[in-house]
Amino acid sequence: MRSVALKDRVPLGPKGPLGVLVDPMTWRAAPYLLVTGFLGFGWFFVLGVAVPVSLTLSVIWVGVPLMMATVLMWRGGAMLERRLMYAAFGLKIADPYRPRPERGLGAHLRWLLSDPATWQDLGYLLMLLPLGAVEVVLSFVAWFMSIALLIQPLLMTMYELGGVHSELMIGDWVGSCVAAVFGALALVLTAYLARGMAWLHGTLATVLLGGSEEERLRASRARGIDAAEAERRRIERDLHDGAQQRLLSVAVDLGRAQAKFDTEPEVVRMLIAQAHAGTKAAIAELRNLARGIHPAILTDRGLDAALSGLAARAPIRVDVSVELEERPPPAVESIAYFIVAETLANMAKHSGATEASVTVMRDHRGVVVDVWDNGIGGAVVTPGGGLSGLADRAATIDGVLVLHSPVGGSTLVRAELPCEW
Repeated sequence: MRSVALKDRVPLGPKGPLGVLVDPMTWRAAPYLLVTGFLGFGWFFVLGVAVPVSLTLSVIWVGVPLMMATVLMWRGGAMLERRLMYAAFGLKIADPYRPRPERGLGAHLRWLLSDPATWQDLGYLLMLLPLGAVEVVLSFVAWFMSIALLIQPLLMTMYELGGVHSELMIGDWVGSCVAAVFGALALVLTAYLARGMAWLHGTLATVLLGGSEEERLRASRARGIDAAEAERRRIERDLHDGAQQRLLSVAVDLGRAQAKFDTEPEVVRMLIAQAHAGTKAAIAELRNLARGIHPAILTDRGLDAALSGLAARAPIRVDVSVELEERPPPAVESIAYFIVAETLANMAKHSGATEASVTVMRDHRGVVVDVWDNGIGGAVVTPGGGLSGLADRAATIDGVLVLHSPVGGSTLVRAELPCEW
């Protein structure tokens, strides 16, 4: 799956004071900016102890597994930070690591130490301390001052009604009202400051945690090749187990009919009827296989008609909404179709849902596909599983697949497919 490009990083915020204040992204970013310095201090302290100790003990081999554990620890911390970037800034950064070797201590050590992403992760975690300290100080001072000014009329009211005195209170109504006006202005400026710091932090995180462009392209190509190979094996298996076996049975029936043509005409008629039925079944198998490769209705009539056909065949009610002013590239249509088809199939098998919806829309980056159901949730992406295959299929065009499926709640599968790559 792709990392976020430069144009996709955290925006500075919506236009207008009211827009930046009501935007949820502002209030998602603010708490992170207030604690990031403490996270940076924690990582600096832990790594400042673990790295020298493991390097020192490496001379007697005890430090080798300790060093591997330390590296895995900071890579785990970087993976957590990527998830925090999405939670706080809405920034999707894919893990850029090279494929893990199957076995061998030496192979795993080389895998860890030779991957550039490992050292970029370390650099990011060490950078959190100075960057986070600046963010914490600026955020705390700005939010404190703006809120303190804004609540001056409230403090005056509490003082006059209940005699509650505060050290922050200005002391007269005129000054309190003027302070509240400046507080409102300061609150807007603080919100813009938070968005600006979020943009800067997100930009640095994208550069360090997203890996190099070469690594991202290599990972995307590898996943695309794996997805194409898996698709080839599926087609080969379907041909061997389906149409090929039926055609072999037809050939056997026709051979037996030829041998009995002159002596047992009734048996011959029966064998020809079997061969005829087998031929029709083989044609149906091949038609279904061709539909699995690329359905004709998708080529002829586009996503709306193709997805409506999938919804009609689903065992429960599925609402379909396709909002596309023009047709996307054929590769995007095909991937979107199969993502919906596989997701609906998984839903019918495992979710216990009673209703679902499919929404396809266009944004400034490409096509967004949402598949929702009201089932029991708990879906996970596992290596070699259906959802993992869908993520690999999306990765062939540098797309992203996101799964939200809490246990006991509804499931949402979102695919973001760029129309240019």
